[in-house]
Amino acid sequence: MNSDEKVCVRREVGEQHLAGLMELFGSAWWMADRTVEEARLILRESDIVVVLVDSSHDGIVGFARVLTDYAHVALVLDVVVTPELRGSGYGGVLLDAIVQNPQLSQVRSIELVCQPELVPFYSRWGFTDQVGSSLLMRRSTDPSLVH
Repeated sequence: MNSDEKVCVRREVGEQHLAGLMELFGSAWWMADRTVEEARLILRESDIVVVLVDSSHDGIVGFARVLTDYAHVALVLDVVVTPELRGSGYGGVLLDAIVQNPQLSQVRSIELVCQPELVPFYSRWGFTDQVGSSLLMRRSTDPSLVH
């Protein structure tokens, strides 16, 4: 627990926090249309889940998850902080919890996708957009994700 901020880092989302998670998902363009059923599937199938809960009101204020093979690659997904607290350091708490997670200590490459304006934020944890000639490619059934 971060005593200064009264935020607990948790590794799972209990049923009592599912509504709060859905509200948090609704605050980010890339996950605003997720259903409760999809959220349950995401939580069940993600390898690592990091949740920030404000102990003063037991509400979710941040979330991130990781998919990994625990050896070669880990993919950080869905890093989000409640809108009114963005810029207050909670994103850093999420990233610290991920990059310092002992389960990821032997993983060769931790990767993520972000918007260009967030590159300086993620670079503080050693992430770089200098990835050789690699390109992000996508096959999607969601037309909003393909331009």
